[in-house]
Amino acid sequence: MPARDEAVRLGPFLDALAVQDLAGRIPVVIALNNTTDGSLEAVADAGRRHGARLSLTVDDHVFPAGEAHAGSARERAMALGLQRLGASADGVLISTDADTRPPPDWVRANLEAIARGPDLVGGRLVLDEAEPLGSEAAEVRALWDEYWVRVRAIEDDLDPLTHDPAPRHGDHTGASLAITAAAYRAAGGVPRIPSGEDRALVAAAVATGARLVHPPSVWTRVSPRQDGRASGGMASDMRRLALGSAGGAPPLAPALDHWRIRAAWRRDLRSRLGPAALVAAEAALPPMPDDTPLAQAFSQEARA
Repeated sequence: MPARDEAVRLGPFLDALAVQDLAGRIPVVIALNNTTDGSLEAVADAGRRHGARLSLTVDDHVFPAGEAHAGSARERAMALGLQRLGASADGVLISTDADTRPPPDWVRANLEAIARGPDLVGGRLVLDEAEPLGSEAAEVRALWDEYWVRVRAIEDDLDPLTHDPAPRHGDHTGASLAITAAAYRAAGGVPRIPSGEDRALVAAAVATGARLVHPPSVWTRVSPRQDGRASGGMASDMRRLALGSAGGAPPLAPALDHWRIRAAWRRDLRSRLGPAALVAAEAALPPMPDDTPLAQAFSQEARA
């Protein structure tokens, strides 16, 4: 886990790890980066509380200005985790963020999912109930959740994957991402880019033929805060959610027909292209247009 100026959140995160329903000590690597608050002390306090449960490795590093971003931080955290695994052929890295609060079965659910054969496991992101949204923002968030359920249903109907069956969610971010050490090495590790490094890692792994799954059993709580550390991350989504629920323009989304066209396109190419070519072809497509008010997308679907 990378962490920057997370003194307030590291304690609750490590408390949640300490009550995982897994036998033995849990190895944890925290890569503090460009931290100026009391994060190191917060980790030390948690280490004293949970020494019998958590085997902590803490690295405090300062990146130069041009490299002080999410890609560098997560790459360092994962590289340190890989070092702890050593030459283990069946090792698993589980990435997360400091502002998560996983449920007690999170580590076990990830490992059980990997044991069923996939190479990567995306965890569903659930907004932390300890930090409630306002009622209007919660309503907009519920609309988005329903929208993505419908997108998944379109994909499962038109381009089903036997290794990632329904029911499934669609999240695979650094906040909850398990990957085998072998798949991580084959993908070339986390790319050192300012943002989107987690999605880029997943794409690189899938391009090598790695199998990605999204089981509902794997999930974690994430903070709805709007002041996140990574550009373009969850906090950016929360800022847009707050603006959209505060009397601004209604949120827009791609009409669901765009997803039908994309799923059929992907299905037809999948039978002719290898995984690397398919990933590259999809990455080269222009973004879908946000051409439909979110609530209207559902009413159009109901009429259809």
